[in-house]
Amino acid sequence: MSGHGPRREPTGVAVLGSTGSIGVQALDVIREAAGRFRVVALAARRSAAKLAAQAREFRPAVVALVDGTEAGELARDLPAGCRLEVGPGAVAGLAAADGADVVLNGITGSVGLPPTLRALEAGRRLALANKESLIVGGALVAERARPGQIVPVDSEHSGLAQCLRAGSHGEVAKLVVTCSGGPFRGRSAAGLAGVTPEQALAHPTWAMGPVITVNSATLMNKGLEVIEAHLLFRVPFDRIEVVVHPQSVVHAMVEFRDGATIAQLSMPDMRLPIGLALGWPERSDRPVGRVDWTKPARLEFEPVDRVTFPLLDLAIAAGRQGGTYPAVLNAANEEAVAAFLAGRLPFPGIGEVVAAVLAEHQPPVRLDLQAVLRAERWSRRRARTLVDDLIATGRPNE
Repeated sequence: MSGHGPRREPTGVAVLGSTGSIGVQALDVIREAAGRFRVVALAARRSAAKLAAQAREFRPAVVALVDGTEAGELARDLPAGCRLEVGPGAVAGLAAADGADVVLNGITGSVGLPPTLRALEAGRRLALANKESLIVGGALVAERARPGQIVPVDSEHSGLAQCLRAGSHGEVAKLVVTCSGGPFRGRSAAGLAGVTPEQALAHPTWAMGPVITVNSATLMNKGLEVIEAHLLFRVPFDRIEVVVHPQSVVHAMVEFRDGATIAQLSMPDMRLPIGLALGWPERSDRPVGRVDWTKPARLEFEPVDRVTFPLLDLAIAAGRQGGTYPAVLNAANEEAVAAFLAGRLPFPGIGEVVAAVLAEHQPPVRLDLQAVLRAERWSRRRARTLVDDLIATGRPNE
């Protein structure tokens, strides 16, 4: 952070999902920040040995582990004075940990929703990498958040937040979200029938977890990001565009009503948006992702092949319907992706299952957290059934 001005107390940070990709990079940012931050809490679903090593280095007051089978091993390896919380509710509890000025939610999947709600209710600034919690929670999350309380960690939404500093909300004409196109850019729909999980996980520019990487291959990830951008920045869906940008240097653009377009550019490095979210609105003094403009470079843009990648429009349609539809979309997708990664479902089957579940969904009369969770549970059950049907008959039963 900037070294100008009076010395301040370190910003307290709770890192949820500390053993995953985002969490590990967040701790790298904190390690390099030379006392700007202090870790007050760490939480993970499993990986007790890795969590214990992090606790010994960063000395938080408390750690949480969802998987209780490894709790005994973890308790033995924690440093003195570090409290252990165990169980599904423990991670959400750490979202309101004492001394946490910022909560980094780097958990993967819709299990990130309870910690998101808890952090917002506790008045913490939320550095949000868990897009699914916003997708699933939708209006329930948006209505709890004070202006500026959620700072996005996704590179695209961080880019949008930075570009939006150039003008007022009323001056915004359009948000533009970029995508690399994933490992299957340029292929036809027919050419995706036999792709393997290994091929889908070979992302051309980003190193991410398996679910997010497959979502990037199907472009579901971009659909979720459009919904997230709509909720974060209060911009209508018809003024949010997705374009393919293979170099992944331009992460987002904002077009203003006078025709000017502001873009955020950096080399692919998640430490930049993570560091900005942790210290928002100040920037770090340690540059990462710097572009070397003295070297020849080419920036290309092209439209999305929406026929080959139908999940993008399917996700945006669910976002427009709102209510429980995004939660149903996300849950069905997670189940279908799991089946694909397990070798039980062909790649195109992911979209077939998600479309079938959405077509059957009956939204509740009243929208609240319990209704959202019920819809999500129904979606997961129905998706698993449809996966079995698709395997047995070649198509989901209607």
